[in-house]
Amino acid sequence: MTTLDAPTAVRRRWAILAVILAAEILDLLDSTITNIAAPTITRDLRGGDSLVQWLGTSYALALGVLLVVGGRLGDRFGRRRLFLIGITGFTLASVACGLAFDPTSIIVARLIQGAFGAVLIPQGFGILGAVFPREEIGKAFSAFGPALGLSAVGGPILAGFLIDADLFGLGWRAMFLINIVLGGVATVAAFRLLPRDPGDRRVSVDGLGSGLLGVAMFGLLYGLIQGSGTGWTAEPIAFLAIGAIFAGLFARRQTTAANPLIKPSLLKNRGFTSGLLLGVVFFAAVAGLLYVISLFLQNGLGYSPLRAAAVGMAPIAAGIVIASISCYQLIAKLGRTLVFIGLLITLLGTAGLYAAVHVQGPPVGALVPAVFVIGLGMGTCFGTIYDVTMGDTDPDEAGSGSGSLAAVQQLANAIGAAAVTTVYFKTLGPGQAHAVSTSLLVVAGVTLLSCCVVWLLPRKAPAQNH
Repeated sequence: MTTLDAPTAVRRRWAILAVILAAEILDLLDSTITNIAAPTITRDLRGGDSLVQWLGTSYALALGVLLVVGGRLGDRFGRRRLFLIGITGFTLASVACGLAFDPTSIIVARLIQGAFGAVLIPQGFGILGAVFPREEIGKAFSAFGPALGLSAVGGPILAGFLIDADLFGLGWRAMFLINIVLGGVATVAAFRLLPRDPGDRRVSVDGLGSGLLGVAMFGLLYGLIQGSGTGWTAEPIAFLAIGAIFAGLFARRQTTAANPLIKPSLLKNRGFTSGLLLGVVFFAAVAGLLYVISLFLQNGLGYSPLRAAAVGMAPIAAGIVIASISCYQLIAKLGRTLVFIGLLITLLGTAGLYAAVHVQGPPVGALVPAVFVIGLGMGTCFGTIYDVTMGDTDPDEAGSGSGSLAAVQQLANAIGAAAVTTVYFKTLGPGQAHAVSTSLLVVAGVTLLSCCVVWLLPRKAPAQNH
């Protein structure tokens, strides 16, 4: 094995960081671009309202169900190997999304894309922990905030631009096909740079638990989407029943498995379970709201995808980034009170958007401040809910707890994309303004409920040893 001199080793470490960041950015972009592209994709592929719901739900569902398993697979078989499998599969699945020819093909491709994302994303932090000295690891992790923040703001703008520009006649397909370049470069760089690690074959992976969770979530979401779209016939009711049965089997599995996805002791912790519940309902509500805002701007007000991204998505993303950075120094002092403040800010922005919607042909000057405030509220909560939730857990529960919470947040995104858009589509009869107003009232109601639950969380986040 060749020994690298000090300057070369330093350059190699930072190049590895760039590869890990590229993978995180790819995931962030592809998890959010359908917020803007859903109306265009649905029209082009002749899909109905259910396609709008499945575009985001399918990706988040696969990612959430398999995220913890992806991390365990990296521990068992080696993080480099799983990273390469993940980035290659993610890139190929992106190509399949770009070449989709009907609603079924793009939903399947999005499921596969999310599954490979779940293999890819958990490996990054472990790889960085192995290549960076302890005294430099904080500096490496500090690069994630600005990079992902810029991606969150620029991603919707890029998606809207690519759709409007219609490069080479590709339209929305360019959003996915651009990953041939981005993912291809990242794959080659990862193959050349990432250190080899053998893994630990003693690590066990609870595939049965993940399978039960996957069937449960798919059954519940399929039943919800089909029931709201085609009526509550025997089929959606049967899928809801199957989902509920497998959810019970998954819960039972967590008490009997040698290495469960969620430690049973965590589920007996009131603060943790309260945070888990709060995270599910709040993140689901705001994730669904993002789709509703995009649909209203494009289908209701006739905005182009680029304008909808600039007016609706970019201000929300900017608010999330600003609040997340600002709250980092406040969480240790304020704890769960900071979560409550974030919920109130979200309520304020939701009320502002509700008022703006009822202005005849609402001007940009009324929409942008409202959605920006919603973003501030979301960012305040995103950065604090799960940190505070871990406040009463034991150190040996930290890995299981944080991994479970990350997975649950993705599942909440899937639930929200299905549930809130269901409200929107079912209330479209009187018009777009009525549908978006009803959706906003639902989000406001969920946020108010969250304001009550927040006081069940631990008072403070756990002390961090950076």
